[in-house]
Amino acid sequence: MREGLNFAPMTQALPPSMLMTLTFAVLVLIGLVLRLWLASRQIRHVARHRDAVPPAFAGHISPAAHAKAAAYTIAKVRLGLLELALGTAALLGWTLLGGLDALNQWLMDTLGGGMVQQLALLACFALISGLIDLPFTLYQTFVLEQRFGFNKMTPALWLADLLKSMVMGVVIGLPIAALILWLMGAAGPLWWLWAWVAWMGFNLLLLLIYPTFIAPLFNKFQPLEDESLKARVTALMQRCGFAAKGLFVMDGSRRSAHANAYFTGFGAAKRVVFYDTLLHQLEPTEVEAVLAHELGHFRHKHILKRIVNLFALSLAGFALLGWLSGQVWFYTGLGVTPNLGVALNAPNDALALLLFLLAIPAFTFFLSPLLAQVSRRHEFEADAYAVAQTSGQSLASALLKLYEDNASTLTPDPLYVKFYYSHPGASERLARLTPQAL
Repeated sequence: MREGLNFAPMTQALPPSMLMTLTFAVLVLIGLVLRLWLASRQIRHVARHRDAVPPAFAGHISPAAHAKAAAYTIAKVRLGLLELALGTAALLGWTLLGGLDALNQWLMDTLGGGMVQQLALLACFALISGLIDLPFTLYQTFVLEQRFGFNKMTPALWLADLLKSMVMGVVIGLPIAALILWLMGAAGPLWWLWAWVAWMGFNLLLLLIYPTFIAPLFNKFQPLEDESLKARVTALMQRCGFAAKGLFVMDGSRRSAHANAYFTGFGAAKRVVFYDTLLHQLEPTEVEAVLAHELGHFRHKHILKRIVNLFALSLAGFALLGWLSGQVWFYTGLGVTPNLGVALNAPNDALALLLFLLAIPAFTFFLSPLLAQVSRRHEFEADAYAVAQTSGQSLASALLKLYEDNASTLTPDPLYVKFYYSHPGASERLARLTPQAL
């Protein structure tokens, strides 16, 4: 059994629990103000340029399509502001205002301590959080996306997806949660290292089984039947030294008019997936260029780098959680009274997990620009690889069609891009492909 909570005497002028409360509250406030400011910049910038297509795009994007993209972008940002306000209120409600503490105490009174109570705490938290997010999910799907012509999902299909997701959460989520909670209580002071190993193994297993067992529960995947396109794509993959288990077309049009293509799986389970909407919108040369871009991510080992970064960050996170879970000020500073004493059969492991997941975004939000910059650099590298393997003109024309069909704004606020965008803005991205791209 690992060491209990640390009740060492406090010698600082400001008690650690109060310092934790103040630090958390200040970071949440700063993050809220910064997000509001960035969103307002994005809304104003897009609205200011909605009536004039940028000169470089004038021959390719119609004024009506440009205005639609502006309206869609502004609507999404405004909805995001409402989500931000409610999300911040919910975060403070769970923590400093005592919501998580009240839920834990109620479950303790109802179920007593032990694994059942801890799993119930995680499940109830997930259920309540899902109910809080539900109005926004419904509005985005059946109002916002519907208004701009993107939603293809029926209420019955949406409900079926929801039920499947809940079942998957129970079947997959509860066992791994139970394993981590068990390790927290039984694996000694280095429980966090064993929990990290279990978590990483679980993620690698998901990469293997997702394409074959999970994704087909939500979408239909048919082998690519266009022989000409199949030959073109196969030749490209052979030139690039990439082997996949198959080429598949996904019925993305059942849910949305948005288009995409992606790789999924890991190792021998890798497969190439095209949305049917993508194949309907793009010419074969453009599909080839989009695929070459995705292959560029593999050629430059971006996927491997992301997995390694995930391993490193999650290891640091588990190590930090391992230390924080033994500090009483971590609980009390975030509005929770820890369960005292192992003899009561009431460990704090689920509380520690939830508090950590709730608090850590407030401390890491300010890394967003750095992470976004790295992602944009990877996109530029993948674009350059696609140009070398196919044609800059084909990739540029494909991106132009996707920008138009997905109503992506051509005039985002530059600072908003630097802070949030994982992909470069349209003008900057297309200008790098080829001088004749536009």
